[in-house]
Amino acid sequence: MPNDTRRERLLRVLKTVTTQPLPADDEESLFESGLLDSFALPDLVSALEQEFSIKVPDRDLNPRKFDSIARIDTYLQDHVS
Repeated sequence: MPNDTRRERLLRVLKTVTTQPLPADDEESLFESGLLDSFALPDLVSALEQEFSIKVPDRDLNPRKFDSIARIDTYLQDHVS
């Protein structure tokens, strides 16, 4: 869907990884809210890699980088061509 924004695509990926409603606040911690846990992180990263055609290096597999919608969006902004 070429007309989708990066954020819309990100939200769609998050909805496939979790069954809980996404937070209204993009800064809310996805881990502290229970939306994600350490077991879901690899699934999220894999889905992001597929959706955005990127490779997330092992050194970036840090929950802090993927802690909120805003942080994930920033990460994608920095790594998607």
